[in-house]
Amino acid sequence: MKTLKSIIASLALIIVCGAAQANVKVEGDNLTRNFAINTYVDAMTRGKVAGFGDVVDQSAKFNLLRGKNVLSFSKSEMIESIKANKNTEQNCTTSTTIMESNSDMAVVKVDMQFDDFVRTNYVTVANTGKGWKITNVYSVFK
Repeated sequence: MKTLKSIIASLALIIVCGAAQANVKVEGDNLTRNFAINTYVDAMTRGKVAGFGDVVDQSAKFNLLRGKNVLSFSKSEMIESIKANKNTEQNCTTSTTIMESNSDMAVVKVDMQFDDFVRTNYVTVANTGKGWKITNVYSVFK
């Protein structure tokens, strides 16, 4: 009888533990606004490509203002560029400032302070229904 109680208690414990871990992660569960921004900063400043493609929306546009010229890039072009600079640590100090934020979108200013210039990135992230994703980045150099 004592053995039967032990077996039943063990089975109950296994069922409870299994039910507690039964939450299946949906793709966008970990795609928070902060995760998207941190992944962007890691990619741009440290060359960390892991997860970058996941936080960028398929229709995202990347624009760089160089003098009077605006250069535009797609998601695939940016991923290719970041992969080419994989694990390259930029010699800069980075800071982020939330310029605007609500439940649907946010605009975050990412300043990359180098010795001779500052690269300011205005990163727009949106709650796409599949998590927060980068939809637009506009970069200026000062």
